[in-house]
Amino acid sequence: MKVLVIGSGAREHAIAYTLLRGESVEEVTVAPGNPGMELDGIRTLSLNPSNQAALIDFVRNNDYDWVFVGPEVPLIEGIVDAFHEAGIPAFGPNKAAAQIEGSKDFAKRLMERHGIPTASYQTFEDLDSATAYVHEHGAPIVVKADGLAAGKGVTVAMDEGTAVSALEDIFVDHRFGAAGARVVIEDFLEGQEFSLMSFVSGTKFWPMPISQDHKRAYDGDKGPNTGGMGAYSPVPQIGQDVIDTAIETIVKPTVEAMAAEGTPFTGILYAGLIATADGPKVIEFNARFGDPETEVILPRLTSDLGAGIQAILDGDEPEFSWESDTTTLGVVLAADGYPTNVVKGAKVPVLPTDADSHVFYAGVKKDGDDLVASSGRVLLLEVSAADIPAAQQKVYGILDAADTTGMFYRHDIGAKALNA
Repeated sequence: MKVLVIGSGAREHAIAYTLLRGESVEEVTVAPGNPGMELDGIRTLSLNPSNQAALIDFVRNNDYDWVFVGPEVPLIEGIVDAFHEAGIPAFGPNKAAAQIEGSKDFAKRLMERHGIPTASYQTFEDLDSATAYVHEHGAPIVVKADGLAAGKGVTVAMDEGTAVSALEDIFVDHRFGAAGARVVIEDFLEGQEFSLMSFVSGTKFWPMPISQDHKRAYDGDKGPNTGGMGAYSPVPQIGQDVIDTAIETIVKPTVEAMAAEGTPFTGILYAGLIATADGPKVIEFNARFGDPETEVILPRLTSDLGAGIQAILDGDEPEFSWESDTTTLGVVLAADGYPTNVVKGAKVPVLPTDADSHVFYAGVKKDGDDLVASSGRVLLLEVSAADIPAAQQKVYGILDAADTTGMFYRHDIGAKALNA
């Protein structure tokens, strides 16, 4: 098969790389992709993911079998609807179903109607009423821009002043543009966070192994929220009983609710969860693979990704199997200043890898024979090992020996599992 992947980051690199690992897919093009992907024999195509007409023409003119949509923005813009109207199979939710990520208020109302466990919340459309609620409720409290904010629209405020500053960022400074037209304010939940992603087709779903992301920029969970600075899988401090409960009380009723309400979901449903003393609860839903979780989950896949997705598109039962005896761990190398004031242009080091490690590229561009940093997250280095300490030793042995001038990375990815 020939497959077009939409997107440009390390997530799409991992998807394309995994598709090519299977026997069913012989060619993958990523639009727009990045030049780092080409090191793995992946074709790239300089087309904007929002240019639906050009992408449709490319698929038709080059006999591609189906399309995998990676990022959230084209999903929420309705790219899957456009492909379907053109008679082109596409794996991802349509515009209506993608609202589960596009609007936090939509997702919270859905969970409220169907008794899906999540934090109590209120939605606001102006600064004064939101600020009054913060002072009435007290801290800690969580402030979220309602729409898409590239993983940066969430403030976990441990005091009222931080919460009010976050509200002013959204309503006064318009930091997140239209995404901040409404704000969801949630109760703070205590516990270990984890990510549970599933392949979904209507009311059927096939869960993946869980992972844990590290959102804060700096060691010890310090600094601002980012799109993610690293991840690992499995998460030994989260018991199988918690995972089973999450599948039964969160994933299953969510896909059934989406179908019952006329917005059936097909694609990857990402559940960002927290294991509280009262059981697992939803922090957020995404309508696609998480990033950086994808880069540590897909290396654990032992079946053919392309064949599994083709089966779902055909309405058949897919086969997904996973490596159970290894740990995968990934560390993001980010440009200085990320996530607020990114300094671009640093030379990207060539990292030595082997059969148990891989580099997935994100924000890079060509500068002569070199790759240089072109956005906040530059790459993710993934390793597979027997356990978390062995994975940490390997990944940091590689990164610490590299010249990462102009970039930084966290040195404690996976530490929560060791300290639990």
